[in-house]
Amino acid sequence: MIVNPQFFNYRLIIGSLIIAVAVLTVFSFTSYQSISAQQQFIEQEKNLIAGELSQMIDRYDDVSLSNNLIASNLALAKAKAKTTLDSLKMLRSDLSTLANFRQQLSHLRFKNKSLFASLDSVEQKNEELEKEKRLAYSSLDQKNHTISYLKNKNENLSKVLEKGALMTANSFKANGFQNIFGNRKVSTKAKQVNSFNVCFTLAENALTTKGLKNIYIQILNPKNNVIADKGVVKFGQHSLIYSQKEAVYYNNKVLELCIDVAAENNEQPLLEGTYNISVFQDHRKLGNAQVDLK
Repeated sequence: MIVNPQFFNYRLIIGSLIIAVAVLTVFSFTSYQSISAQQQFIEQEKNLIAGELSQMIDRYDDVSLSNNLIASNLALAKAKAKTTLDSLKMLRSDLSTLANFRQQLSHLRFKNKSLFASLDSVEQKNEELEKEKRLAYSSLDQKNHTISYLKNKNENLSKVLEKGALMTANSFKANGFQNIFGNRKVSTKAKQVNSFNVCFTLAENALTTKGLKNIYIQILNPKNNVIADKGVVKFGQHSLIYSQKEAVYYNNKVLELCIDVAAENNEQPLLEGTYNISVFQDHRKLGNAQVDLK
């Protein structure tokens, strides 16, 4: 059998080409799968980085600060995170670019950890200060309440002492007298009486201030007119028309007093009826007595 050398060479070349094409096809398919898997990995990592950057930005937005320094640092970190996220979305990523973004993300994580640690410390300190402020206000309110209570108690005590220091009197008694040529006798006849004698006792009181005390006698006739009118004395908003004034020295001990009040000539003879006699220490009424004349 005779073989044509040229035909054999063609077959050999064709066979080699088929093998080469098959090998190239297999290699291309394998390379395509590898590139596709790599691209999917890059997209996944890119999305993960973008998601973490978005969470960082949202966390920055949720933070409200009064500390200017930390607020400024957080604003810078937020701006850096936004810039990184925008760059990540715009750039066509490969492994080297992805590695760079990972490095930036790692730096931002470290920065965030430091910033939020400072924030937690500041918030904790603020809470402690707020607690101390509440305690201080509570203590201040309690002190003010105590001061107010003591002030009211002191005012009440002062009122009690002031009231307790007021002069008091008892045993009031009065009589009408007839005076003839230096002689005097008790009388109940209106035509005979020309003076009144008023007796009473100032009670003992250690709280009353010692010294001269003005005692006023006021005698009202049956028509409610003042007998032996000596004028009007004023005590602030109070005024008193009096029949007789007597200055006595009071030394906190029991003091018995009798005061004579003579009727004016133009008031005689006196009217028949009841005469009301009141005793005052300044504007305070100490007590009263009555005399009935017929």
